[in-house]
Order: sequence, then C-alpha cells, then structure tokens
Amino acid sequence: MIRNLAEVLAGAEAGGYAVGSFNGYDYLTFRATVEASRELGFPAIIAFGAAYLKNMSVEEVASVFRQLATRTSQDVVLHLDHCKDFAAIVRAIKAGFTSVMYDGSALPFEENLARTAQVVAVAHAAGVSVEAELGSIAGGDKSHEGGGEEIYTNPELAKRFAEETGIDALAVSIGTVHGLYKGEPKISIETLRAIDTVVPVPLVLHGGSGTPEQTIKQCIAHGIRKINVNTEISVAVLDALQTSLSDTVKQAHLSQLMLGEMDVMKQVVIKYMRMFRP
Repeated sequence: MIRNLAEVLAGAEAGGYAVGSFNGYDYLTFRATVEASRELGFPAIIAFGAAYLKNMSVEEVASVFRQLATRTSQDVVLHLDHCKDFAAIVRAIKAGFTSVMYDGSALPFEENLARTAQVVAVAHAAGVSVEAELGSIAGGDKSHEGGGEEIYTNPELAKRFAEETGIDALAVSIGTVHGLYKGEPKISIETLRAIDTVVPVPLVLHGGSGTPEQTIKQCIAHGIRKINVNTEISVAVLDALQTSLSDTVKQAHLSQLMLGEMDVMKQVVIKYMRMFRP
C-alpha cells in the first residue's frame, strides 16, 4: 500500500526498528526493493535521488512506482532524495511522490531552516512527508551523492530546527559517510544519543552502506528510524555484471543481464532489511 514517510516511520517508532531506504535508478531496481519487501513482509522506501533526474523524470518514476505498488500488500514509500531545488520538489509532489527530502545542509542554519519550512508548508498541504538534514556528512569512496567537510549535528540546533520547520524526519551527521568508508568507521553514538533525547521527530541515518551491523543496531536503539543504502547496491550490481560478462560474453543477452541485476540488488536489500529489524 502506498504510504507517506511519516506513516511508515510511526510504525518503526512503535516497533523499535528502522525502515530501509534503497536507491533505485530504473524499473528493475525499483522492482527489486518491492519484491524484497513483499518476500520479507517489511515496509520499504524506494528512494530516487535528485542526482538521477537525468535517468528518469519524476513523472516516469511515479508512474512506475504506482504500478509496482500493486505487487505488494506491504507499505511502500516513494521518496525524492537529496534535492536542493524547490521547483523539482514541487514537481515531484505533483507527480505522486509521497516523501521528499529538502537538502539544505550546506546552507547557513537560518537559511536552511527558512527554506525547509517553505518546503514543509507545500508538502504537508498535499499529504507528503518531508525529511531534512542538519550537519554535514562527508563523502566516502565511490559516493555519487557528494559530501563535504564532516560537521556533526548540534543537538540543541536540531531540536529547534525540527520544532520550527515541522519536518517529519531529520537526517543527522554522526560520523557516517556517503559512499563506502575509506578506513575504520568512527560513529559517535554519544552524539546520536544527545540528539535523540531532545529532537521530537524520527531520525535518519545516511550512509548505511558498509556500516557495521553492531553500529547499526546501536543507532536504531537511539532513535534512527530510516537508514539509506545506495552505494553498496551500485557496487554489488556492477561487480556481478562484470563477472557475468567475463564468464558468458558470447552467450549473454541484455534481457538476462538485467534480470540478474535485479536479483543481485534484491539480495542486498534483503540483507539490510533483516539487519534493520530487532
């Protein structure tokens, strides 16, 4: 069933788990997440990053999503990820996205707050949830989402930000990276605990790829209710495709390779969906 982010995260809060947000880039990668959700009986978030608007329009993505949502009885969310463009967000809302992320994390605090509040007003009027980000998450290896100098989220500013903007979820910076870690992850659970104590909305962890399972569990115990996974999906599929091509290059057919791509992604999604549950 098609839901917005607030509805799905309310269930996660009550159940003490996190919902996976898995980036997709085309029909088969969207389908992989839906099939994993149906197989496990867990809700899922299909994330379409603003960076991939050159691959598909928001109207095309929403149309595919509506059709795929009929394949499962589980709750599914269509989320526009890391978007800085107000016009693109409005277009996505009109197309049928049920969640949007306005990413003003690179802006000064007051400007981020004001612009996020503007997005919230428009989105909530249409029944669409809003995620925002406070702090700065560094870019790791093979990241396709950018990232700057890491700045941990300030708990008191996060409290004010959430209360004054009316957002439904807040992405926080506690030491994860966009992409894959270049060294040993150094996640500040203490920072997360301080944020969780004062912020009244569900928290989001960006940079789920490669984060140790024990750390993931600690984060969930301290308020993380949505976890993003992108880079590991891309790496796993590319590795599998390279192996398939080298092994069966003379017999390979594009249709078969594409189905293989979907199955590989589905296994990554299943791994993380299980990890995010108690």
